[in-house]
Amino acid sequence: MDTSELRELLTPEALGLLEQLPPSEGAPDAVRLVSRLRKEGHPPARVAAVLTQYRLRRKAVAKFGPFAERMLFTAPGLEQASRLAVAAQHAGRYRAAGLGSVADLGCGIGGDSMAFSALDLRVTAVERDEPTAAVASYNLAPWVRTTVELGDATAFDVERAEGLWLDPARREGARRLSAPDDFSPSLDAALALAAQRPTGIKLAPGMDRALLPEGLEAQWVSDGGEVVELVLWSGALARDGIGRAALVLTAEGSAELTAPADSADAAAGALGEYLYEPDGAVIRARLIGDLARRLDGRMLDETIAWITADRLEPTPFARAFRVLERWPLDAKRIGRELKQRGIGTVEIKKRGVDIDPAAFRKQLKPTGSGSATLVLTRLAGERAALLVERCD
Repeated sequence: MDTSELRELLTPEALGLLEQLPPSEGAPDAVRLVSRLRKEGHPPARVAAVLTQYRLRRKAVAKFGPFAERMLFTAPGLEQASRLAVAAQHAGRYRAAGLGSVADLGCGIGGDSMAFSALDLRVTAVERDEPTAAVASYNLAPWVRTTVELGDATAFDVERAEGLWLDPARREGARRLSAPDDFSPSLDAALALAAQRPTGIKLAPGMDRALLPEGLEAQWVSDGGEVVELVLWSGALARDGIGRAALVLTAEGSAELTAPADSADAAAGALGEYLYEPDGAVIRARLIGDLARRLDGRMLDETIAWITADRLEPTPFARAFRVLERWPLDAKRIGRELKQRGIGTVEIKKRGVDIDPAAFRKQLKPTGSGSATLVLTRLAGERAALLVERCD
Protein backbone atom coordinates (compact mmCIF):
# COMPACT_ATOMS: atom_id res chain seq x y z
CA MET A 1 0.00 0.00 0.00
CA ASP A 2 1.45 3.37 -0.99
CA THR A 3 0.76 6.70 0.65
CA SER A 4 -1.76 7.88 -1.94
CA GLU A 5 -3.85 4.71 -1.57
CA LEU A 6 -3.69 5.05 2.21
CA ARG A 7 -4.89 8.66 2.09
CA GLU A 8 -7.80 7.65 -0.14
CA LEU A 9 -8.71 4.73 2.10
CA LEU A 10 -8.73 6.77 5.32
CA THR A 11 -11.25 9.30 4.06
CA PRO A 12 -14.71 9.20 5.66
CA GLU A 13 -16.21 8.49 2.23
CA ALA A 14 -14.02 5.43 1.58
CA LEU A 15 -14.39 3.99 5.10
CA GLY A 16 -18.15 4.54 4.97
CA LEU A 17 -18.36 2.81 1.62
CA LEU A 18 -16.30 -0.13 2.89
CA GLU A 19 -18.65 -0.61 5.83
CA GLN A 20 -21.68 -0.54 3.52
CA LEU A 21 -20.49 -3.46 1.41
CA PRO A 22 -22.04 -6.86 2.20
CA PRO A 23 -20.15 -9.22 4.56
CA SER A 24 -17.06 -10.47 2.81
CA GLU A 25 -17.28 -14.19 3.64
CA GLY A 26 -18.82 -14.84 0.23
CA ALA A 27 -17.27 -14.66 -3.22
CA PRO A 28 -18.95 -11.73 -5.00
CA ASP A 29 -18.55 -11.00 -8.67
CA ALA A 30 -15.77 -8.40 -8.53
CA VAL A 31 -16.52 -7.04 -11.98
CA ARG A 32 -20.17 -6.39 -11.12
CA LEU A 33 -19.20 -4.83 -7.80
CA VAL A 34 -16.75 -2.45 -9.48
CA SER A 35 -19.35 -1.54 -12.07
CA ARG A 36 -21.93 -0.85 -9.39
CA LEU A 37 -19.63 1.40 -7.39
CA ARG A 38 -18.57 3.33 -10.48
CA LYS A 39 -22.21 3.84 -11.49
CA GLU A 40 -22.88 5.25 -8.03
CA GLY A 41 -20.35 7.97 -8.84
CA HIS A 42 -17.39 6.88 -6.71
CA PRO A 43 -14.01 7.92 -8.18
CA PRO A 44 -11.69 5.15 -9.46
CA ALA A 45 -9.07 5.64 -6.71
CA ARG A 46 -11.69 5.22 -4.00
CA VAL A 47 -13.16 2.14 -5.65
CA ALA A 48 -9.70 0.57 -5.97
CA ALA A 49 -8.78 1.26 -2.33
CA VAL A 50 -12.09 -0.06 -1.01
CA LEU A 51 -12.07 -3.21 -3.12
CA THR A 52 -8.50 -4.00 -2.06
CA GLN A 53 -9.59 -3.90 1.57
CA TYR A 54 -12.71 -5.90 0.76
CA ARG A 55 -10.58 -8.68 -0.73
CA LEU A 56 -8.08 -8.57 2.14
CA ARG A 57 -10.88 -8.77 4.69
CA ARG A 58 -12.19 -11.91 3.01
CA LYS A 59 -8.74 -13.45 3.21
CA ALA A 60 -8.23 -12.27 6.81
CA VAL A 61 -11.27 -14.12 8.17
CA ALA A 62 -9.12 -17.27 8.39
CA LYS A 63 -6.80 -15.49 10.85
CA PHE A 64 -9.03 -12.99 12.62
CA GLY A 65 -12.52 -14.44 12.35
CA PRO A 66 -15.33 -11.87 12.67
CA PHE A 67 -12.84 -9.19 13.81
CA ALA A 68 -11.59 -9.01 10.21
CA GLU A 69 -14.77 -7.14 9.23
CA ARG A 70 -13.70 -4.14 11.32
CA MET A 71 -10.00 -4.10 10.47
CA LEU A 72 -7.79 -2.64 7.76
CA PHE A 73 -4.90 -4.53 6.17
CA THR A 74 -1.86 -4.37 3.98
CA ALA A 75 -1.14 -7.49 1.95
CA PRO A 76 2.34 -8.10 3.48
CA GLY A 77 1.01 -7.30 6.97
CA LEU A 78 -1.77 -9.86 6.66
CA GLU A 79 0.66 -12.44 5.33
CA GLN A 80 2.89 -12.16 8.39
CA ALA A 81 0.26 -11.47 11.05
CA SER A 82 -0.28 -14.02 13.81
CA ARG A 83 -3.59 -15.82 13.85
CA LEU A 84 -5.83 -14.43 16.55
CA ALA A 85 -5.89 -17.68 18.55
CA VAL A 86 -2.10 -17.83 18.44
CA ALA A 87 -1.71 -14.15 19.35
CA ALA A 88 -3.90 -14.81 22.40
CA GLN A 89 -1.38 -17.46 23.50
CA HIS A 90 1.42 -14.89 23.18
CA ALA A 91 -0.48 -12.35 25.27
CA GLY A 92 -1.23 -14.93 27.93
CA ARG A 93 2.50 -15.45 28.46
CA TYR A 94 3.05 -11.80 29.32
CA ARG A 95 0.09 -11.75 31.69
CA ALA A 96 1.22 -15.00 33.37
CA ALA A 97 4.74 -13.56 33.80
CA GLY A 98 3.29 -10.55 35.63
CA LEU A 99 4.35 -8.02 33.00
CA GLY A 100 2.12 -4.97 32.79
CA SER A 101 3.52 -3.36 29.66
CA VAL A 102 4.87 -4.61 26.36
CA ALA A 103 6.51 -3.02 23.34
CA ASP A 104 5.48 -4.66 20.08
CA LEU A 105 8.53 -3.83 17.96
CA GLY A 106 7.64 -4.21 14.31
CA CYS A 107 3.92 -4.43 15.03
CA GLY A 108 2.80 -4.71 11.41
CA ILE A 109 -0.97 -4.32 11.17
CA GLY A 110 -1.25 -4.74 14.96
CA GLY A 111 -2.55 -8.31 15.31
CA ASP A 112 -0.44 -9.24 18.34
CA SER A 113 -0.95 -5.80 19.88
CA MET A 114 -4.71 -6.41 19.69
CA ALA A 115 -4.27 -9.55 21.80
CA PHE A 116 -2.00 -7.75 24.29
CA SER A 117 -4.49 -4.89 24.53
CA ALA A 118 -7.40 -7.25 25.09
CA LEU A 119 -5.68 -8.43 28.28
CA ASP A 120 -5.39 -4.81 29.43
CA LEU A 121 -1.61 -4.65 29.02
CA ARG A 122 -0.15 -1.24 28.28
CA VAL A 123 1.11 -1.53 24.71
CA THR A 124 3.54 0.54 22.67
CA ALA A 125 3.32 -0.64 19.06
CA VAL A 126 6.26 0.44 16.90
CA GLU A 127 6.29 0.18 13.10
CA ARG A 128 8.77 1.75 10.69
CA ASP A 129 6.56 1.64 7.55
CA GLU A 130 4.26 4.67 7.57
CA PRO A 131 1.22 3.17 5.76
CA THR A 132 1.42 0.03 7.88
CA ALA A 133 1.68 2.10 11.06
CA ALA A 134 -1.43 4.02 10.01
CA VAL A 135 -3.31 0.75 9.47
CA ALA A 136 -2.17 -0.45 12.91
CA SER A 137 -3.40 2.81 14.46
CA TYR A 138 -6.83 2.22 12.94
CA ASN A 139 -6.98 -1.38 14.17
CA LEU A 140 -5.79 -0.48 17.68
CA ALA A 141 -7.89 2.65 18.15
CA PRO A 142 -10.42 0.99 20.53
CA TRP A 143 -7.78 0.54 23.26
CA VAL A 144 -6.87 3.72 25.11
CA ARG A 145 -3.82 2.14 26.80
CA THR A 146 -2.28 1.31 23.43
CA THR A 147 -0.26 3.72 21.32
CA VAL A 148 1.30 3.34 17.88
CA GLU A 149 4.60 4.98 17.05
CA LEU A 150 6.42 5.37 13.75
CA GLY A 151 10.01 4.25 14.32
CA ASP A 152 12.69 1.58 14.07
CA ALA A 153 12.59 -1.39 16.43
CA THR A 154 16.32 -1.32 17.09
CA ALA A 155 16.18 2.33 18.20
CA PHE A 156 13.47 1.75 20.82
CA ASP A 157 14.38 2.57 24.42
CA VAL A 158 13.73 -0.76 26.17
CA GLU A 159 13.44 1.03 29.51
CA ARG A 160 9.97 2.12 28.41
CA ALA A 161 8.47 -1.40 28.60
CA GLU A 162 8.64 -4.37 30.93
CA GLY A 163 8.57 -6.87 28.08
CA LEU A 164 9.26 -6.92 24.34
CA TRP A 165 7.64 -8.72 21.41
CA LEU A 166 9.37 -8.90 18.03
CA ASP A 167 8.09 -10.30 14.75
CA PRO A 168 10.98 -9.60 12.37
CA ALA A 169 9.93 -8.93 8.79
CA ARG A 170 10.96 -11.91 6.69
CA ARG A 171 9.72 -10.68 3.34
CA GLU A 172 10.87 -7.92 1.02
CA GLY A 173 8.09 -7.33 -1.47
CA ALA A 174 7.38 -10.70 -3.09
CA ARG A 175 10.75 -12.14 -2.00
CA ARG A 176 10.95 -14.31 1.10
CA LEU A 177 14.12 -13.66 3.12
CA SER A 178 15.98 -16.77 4.26
CA ALA A 179 19.12 -15.20 5.75
CA PRO A 180 18.55 -14.02 9.37
CA ASP A 181 20.89 -11.09 8.79
CA ASP A 182 18.38 -9.79 6.23
CA PHE A 183 15.43 -9.87 8.62
CA SER A 184 14.14 -6.53 9.89
CA PRO A 185 15.34 -6.36 12.59
CA SER A 186 18.02 -8.99 12.07
CA LEU A 187 18.02 -12.05 14.29
CA ASP A 188 21.20 -10.84 16.03
CA ALA A 189 19.56 -7.48 16.77
CA ALA A 190 16.45 -9.21 18.12
CA LEU A 191 18.55 -11.46 20.36
CA ALA A 192 20.44 -8.43 21.66
CA LEU A 193 17.14 -6.89 22.73
CA ALA A 194 16.07 -10.21 24.28
CA ALA A 195 19.13 -10.08 26.51
CA GLN A 196 17.89 -6.79 28.00
CA ARG A 197 14.20 -7.49 28.62
CA PRO A 198 11.87 -10.52 28.78
CA THR A 199 11.17 -11.04 25.10
CA GLY A 200 9.28 -13.16 22.62
CA ILE A 201 10.72 -13.44 19.09
CA LYS A 202 8.46 -14.89 16.41
CA LEU A 203 10.25 -16.79 13.63
CA ALA A 204 9.32 -19.10 10.77
CA PRO A 205 8.80 -22.70 11.99
CA GLY A 206 11.37 -24.00 9.51
CA MET A 207 14.13 -21.82 10.94
CA ASP A 208 17.56 -23.44 10.75
CA ARG A 209 17.95 -25.04 14.17
CA ALA A 210 21.71 -24.48 14.07
CA LEU A 211 20.95 -20.76 14.48
CA LEU A 212 18.89 -21.20 17.65
CA PRO A 213 20.77 -19.77 20.64
CA GLU A 214 21.39 -21.63 23.88
CA GLY A 215 19.53 -20.51 26.99
CA LEU A 216 16.23 -19.53 25.37
CA GLU A 217 13.02 -21.54 25.28
CA ALA A 218 12.08 -22.57 21.73
CA GLN A 219 8.36 -23.19 21.23
CA TRP A 220 6.84 -24.46 17.99
CA VAL A 221 3.12 -23.78 17.57
CA SER A 222 0.61 -25.58 15.36
CA ASP A 223 -2.93 -24.36 14.81
CA GLY A 224 -5.52 -26.64 13.23
CA GLY A 225 -2.82 -29.09 12.21
CA GLU A 226 -0.57 -26.48 10.53
CA VAL A 227 2.74 -25.46 12.09
CA VAL A 228 2.56 -21.68 12.00
CA GLU A 229 5.51 -20.36 13.98
CA LEU A 230 8.53 -20.79 16.19
CA VAL A 231 8.84 -18.43 19.16
CA LEU A 232 12.00 -17.87 21.20
CA TRP A 233 11.27 -16.79 24.77
CA SER A 234 13.74 -15.08 27.10
CA GLY A 235 13.86 -13.86 30.69
CA ALA A 236 10.68 -14.13 32.75
CA LEU A 237 8.78 -15.27 29.64
CA ALA A 238 10.87 -18.45 29.41
CA ARG A 239 9.85 -21.31 31.69
CA ASP A 240 12.35 -22.98 34.02
CA GLY A 241 13.64 -26.29 32.76
CA ILE A 242 12.01 -26.03 29.33
CA GLY A 243 14.18 -25.71 26.25
CA ARG A 244 11.82 -27.29 23.70
CA ALA A 245 8.04 -27.07 23.50
CA ALA A 246 5.35 -28.11 21.03
CA LEU A 247 2.06 -26.24 21.50
CA VAL A 248 -0.91 -27.74 19.66
CA LEU A 249 -4.05 -25.64 19.20
CA THR A 250 -7.29 -27.23 18.04
CA ALA A 251 -10.97 -26.37 18.10
CA GLU A 252 -11.18 -28.33 21.36
CA GLY A 253 -8.46 -26.36 23.13
CA SER A 254 -4.70 -26.49 23.57
CA ALA A 255 -2.10 -29.02 24.69
CA GLU A 256 1.64 -28.78 25.07
CA LEU A 257 4.53 -31.22 25.08
CA THR A 258 7.71 -29.88 26.72
CA ALA A 259 11.23 -31.05 27.52
CA PRO A 260 14.55 -29.55 28.63
CA ALA A 261 16.07 -30.29 25.20
CA ASP A 262 15.59 -32.39 22.07
CA SER A 263 14.32 -35.79 23.19
CA ALA A 264 16.30 -38.97 22.62
CA ASP A 265 14.95 -41.08 19.78
CA ALA A 266 12.86 -44.13 20.55
CA ALA A 267 14.00 -47.45 19.12
CA ALA A 268 12.47 -48.69 15.88
CA GLY A 269 10.40 -51.87 16.09
CA ALA A 270 7.83 -54.10 14.50
CA LEU A 271 4.67 -52.68 12.98
CA GLY A 272 1.85 -52.70 15.51
CA GLU A 273 -1.91 -52.46 15.14
CA TYR A 274 -1.83 -48.67 15.31
CA LEU A 275 0.10 -45.95 13.52
CA TYR A 276 0.57 -42.40 14.80
CA GLU A 277 1.40 -39.36 12.69
CA PRO A 278 2.94 -36.80 15.10
CA ASP A 279 1.79 -33.21 14.88
CA GLY A 280 4.20 -31.04 12.93
CA ALA A 281 5.05 -28.99 16.04
CA VAL A 282 6.19 -32.17 17.80
CA ILE A 283 8.36 -33.07 14.81
CA ARG A 284 9.87 -29.58 14.57
CA ALA A 285 10.58 -29.51 18.31
CA ARG A 286 12.22 -32.95 18.04
CA LEU A 287 10.08 -34.43 20.78
CA ILE A 288 9.03 -37.52 18.82
CA GLY A 289 10.95 -39.85 21.11
CA ASP A 290 9.17 -38.51 24.19
CA LEU A 291 5.82 -38.87 22.45
CA ALA A 292 6.62 -42.45 21.44
CA ARG A 293 7.38 -43.34 25.03
CA ARG A 294 4.15 -41.71 26.21
CA LEU A 295 2.27 -43.91 23.76
CA ASP A 296 4.23 -47.01 24.77
CA GLY A 297 5.24 -47.16 21.13
CA ARG A 298 8.27 -47.39 18.90
CA MET A 299 9.47 -45.73 15.71
CA LEU A 300 8.25 -47.14 12.43
CA ASP A 301 11.76 -46.66 11.07
CA GLU A 302 14.86 -45.00 12.54
CA THR A 303 14.73 -42.23 9.93
CA ILE A 304 10.96 -41.63 9.76
CA ALA A 305 8.86 -39.53 12.13
CA TRP A 306 6.02 -42.03 12.52
CA ILE A 307 5.20 -44.05 15.62
CA THR A 308 3.62 -47.50 15.84
CA ALA A 309 2.04 -49.16 18.88
CA ASP A 310 -0.02 -52.19 19.86
CA ARG A 311 -2.84 -50.29 21.55
CA LEU A 312 -4.73 -47.10 20.93
CA GLU A 313 -3.86 -44.20 23.21
CA PRO A 314 -5.76 -40.97 22.40
CA THR A 315 -3.40 -37.99 22.22
CA PRO A 316 -3.65 -34.40 21.00
CA PHE A 317 -0.07 -34.64 19.75
CA ALA A 318 -0.63 -37.12 16.92
CA ARG A 319 -3.25 -38.42 14.53
CA ALA A 320 -3.96 -42.11 15.03
CA PHE A 321 -4.70 -44.75 12.40
CA ARG A 322 -5.56 -48.43 12.67
CA VAL A 323 -3.52 -50.60 10.34
CA LEU A 324 -5.74 -52.81 8.17
CA GLU A 325 -3.30 -54.27 5.65
CA ARG A 326 0.38 -54.27 4.77
CA TRP A 327 1.54 -54.77 1.18
CA PRO A 328 4.78 -54.41 -0.76
CA LEU A 329 5.05 -51.00 -2.38
CA ASP A 330 3.97 -52.23 -5.81
CA ALA A 331 1.38 -50.17 -7.69
CA LYS A 332 -0.15 -53.10 -9.60
CA ARG A 333 -0.53 -55.22 -6.49
CA ILE A 334 -2.00 -52.35 -4.49
CA GLY A 335 -4.36 -51.43 -7.34
CA ARG A 336 -5.75 -54.97 -7.41
CA GLU A 337 -6.24 -54.98 -3.65
CA LEU A 338 -8.08 -51.65 -3.72
CA LYS A 339 -10.29 -52.78 -6.60
CA GLN A 340 -11.31 -55.91 -4.68
CA ARG A 341 -12.39 -53.69 -1.81
CA GLY A 342 -14.30 -51.22 -4.01
CA ILE A 343 -12.06 -48.31 -3.02
CA GLY A 344 -12.20 -45.49 -5.54
CA THR A 345 -11.06 -42.52 -3.42
CA VAL A 346 -7.55 -42.82 -2.01
CA GLU A 347 -5.78 -40.41 0.33
CA ILE A 348 -2.05 -41.02 0.02
CA LYS A 349 0.45 -40.13 2.75
CA LYS A 350 4.14 -40.72 2.21
CA ARG A 351 7.12 -40.79 4.52
CA GLY A 352 10.65 -41.76 3.56
CA VAL A 353 9.93 -42.78 -0.05
CA ASP A 354 10.56 -40.77 -3.21
CA ILE A 355 7.11 -41.00 -4.78
CA ASP A 356 4.78 -38.43 -6.29
CA PRO A 357 1.40 -39.21 -4.65
CA ALA A 358 -0.60 -37.80 -7.58
CA ALA A 359 1.30 -39.88 -10.13
CA PHE A 360 1.12 -42.98 -7.93
CA ARG A 361 -2.66 -42.57 -7.53
CA LYS A 362 -3.02 -42.61 -11.32
CA GLN A 363 -1.10 -45.89 -11.47
CA LEU A 364 -3.51 -47.44 -8.98
CA LYS A 365 -6.54 -46.66 -11.20
CA PRO A 366 -8.91 -46.80 -8.22
CA THR A 367 -12.59 -47.47 -8.89
CA GLY A 368 -15.53 -47.86 -6.57
CA SER A 369 -17.56 -45.91 -4.03
CA GLY A 370 -15.35 -46.60 -1.02
CA SER A 371 -12.56 -44.45 0.36
CA ALA A 372 -9.36 -45.23 2.24
CA THR A 373 -6.02 -43.88 3.37
CA LEU A 374 -2.80 -45.37 2.07
CA VAL A 375 0.55 -44.79 3.80
CA LEU A 376 3.63 -45.25 1.63
CA THR A 377 6.72 -45.62 3.79
CA ARG A 378 9.65 -47.78 4.88
CA LEU A 379 9.55 -50.53 7.47
CA ALA A 380 12.93 -51.72 8.73
CA GLY A 381 14.47 -50.34 5.55
CA GLU A 382 11.93 -51.94 3.18
CA ARG A 383 9.42 -49.98 1.12
CA ALA A 384 5.84 -50.81 2.07
CA ALA A 385 2.24 -49.67 1.68
CA LEU A 386 -0.14 -49.64 4.62
CA LEU A 387 -3.90 -49.51 4.25
CA VAL A 388 -5.16 -47.65 7.34
CA GLU A 389 -8.29 -46.07 8.72
CA ARG A 390 -8.48 -42.97 10.89
CA CYS A 391 -9.28 -43.61 14.51
CA ASP A 392 -11.06 -40.26 14.88
